[in-house]
Amino acid sequence: MRAIEVSKTIQIPEDVEVSLDERKVTVKGPKGTMIRDFHHAPISIELDGKTIRIWAEWPRKKESSLVGTIYSHIQNMITGVEKGFTYKLKVVFSHFPVTVKVKDQRVLIENFSGERSPRKAKIVGDAKVSVQGEDVIVQDLNLENVSQTAANIEQATKVKRKDPRIFLDGIYVYERIEGMEK
Repeated sequence: MRAIEVSKTIQIPEDVEVSLDERKVTVKGPKGTMIRDFHHAPISIELDGKTIRIWAEWPRKKESSLVGTIYSHIQNMITGVEKGFTYKLKVVFSHFPVTVKVKDQRVLIENFSGERSPRKAKIVGDAKVSVQGEDVIVQDLNLENVSQTAANIEQATKVKRKDPRIFLDGIYVYERIEGMEK
């Protein structure tokens, strides 16, 4: 038996402003502005003062899960414009000293396992990548840009055809922070 309605509500903080045009959500906060279009989703979104309501009537499994997914997306947008997101990655090597450089929209990982050509990882969206000694720091307002960029960097240093318990070289995420550091 299906539920009559699945619904979730979000309370908007004082320093954040949200506007809704059909299913296009715009969130403005102290750190910046984010816009996201949810026209593809068969659910309803309503803005009433400082409350956003996301719901689906007589939902199937897909619509029920979409309510929770869009709730999470909007919650992440609010957190992003309020605080931002930071991922910290650690450069780990045992023998060959690895150097990491940022060039245009790519991260270059040089001398990984003694390789002559650098490994490359794509920077997604407007994410800002900085290298501070052994740490690589990825920051942005959009959680998806930050996490995908960090995943691209981690995947670029994946060791293939060797025992991962012995060859631990790579770049690994070690901390996720809600908030951006200077």
